Amino acid sequence: MQSIFFRALGVLLTAVLLEFALSVSIYAQSPAQYAKLLPLHETLPAPRGGDWLAEHREPGQTLAEYRKTRYVKAVSGRKTIYIQVLGEMTEKQEEIISITKDYLEIYFGLPVKMLPPIAVTNFPKNARRTHPAWGNHQLLTSYILEKVLPPKLPKDACAMIAFTADDLYPGEGWNFVFGHATYQARVGVWSIYRNGDPAESQAAYALCLKRTLRLATHETLHMFSMLHCTQYRCNLNGVNHLQEADDAPLWVCPECLGKLKLATNADLKKRFDALIAFHEKHEFAEEARFYQESYRLLYGVPIAP
Repeated sequence: MQSIFFRALGVLLTAVLLEFALSVSIYAQSPAQYAKLLPLHETLPAPRGGDWLAEHREPGQTLAEYRKTRYVKAVSGRKTIYIQVLGEMTEKQEEIISITKDYLEIYFGLPVKMLPPIAVTNFPKNARRTHPAWGNHQLLTSYILEKVLPPKLPKDACAMIAFTADDLYPGEGWNFVFGHATYQARVGVWSIYRNGDPAESQAAYALCLKRTLRLATHETLHMFSMLHCTQYRCNLNGVNHLQEADDAPLWVCPECLGKLKLATNADLKKRFDALIAFHEKHEFAEEARFYQESYRLLYGVPIAP
């Protein structure tokens, strides 16, 4: 009887250990410091109808897998992120872009520069359309990524992202996309068309800013060859509609933070310091608390006041 009990206990312990090993396997090759952040991160819930993962099968990408790819990274002589405005912006939209520029510098630990705007009125007819049902003007992302941005990519650019107030679409069969970036060519484009009118009210301004910050950082992460995250609630979650975009956080999960460190060699302590100050300044309380807790878990002490 005892031998049966101990065999059963052994099977149970094996199952428990196997489940534990599987739950942490993605951290097998990750520095221990990233695993310290796990208590702050939620597993990505099952997709609802209409969500990105309900319509797009994606495997995700671990830090270990990322290491094995020929990922884009900031290197000597190629460390600057460039912002290219396409078309006209309102005064408030320009303010949003200016703040986003500052945020990108903090987020990636790299210099960010603005380029002179490019008019979209000269885009060929096959690179723009009026949406057949909605009637709004849209720009074709593939034209921007293949014809507009590559010839203007500065030699010292590790990434170049275009910013437009026009709506975007990637091709026939699509209604729209929030943004679109390449994984190797170091160019991308995003739109604030669906982010709301920042001139409408203070609340609308704050919402437009947060949406723009998330979209800008999301697309720039792609330009460092990072795939969508399917493991945790993370900035790199794919989004199919505005509610799903609003549900995605500004921060990245530990796996994607490890990738960001590899791609940019950012000073993470300085990064967390600056992110806390930025979110406090713009009254994004949830984000400020998150980064304060991240700082505490990584470095063992609360951030100095």
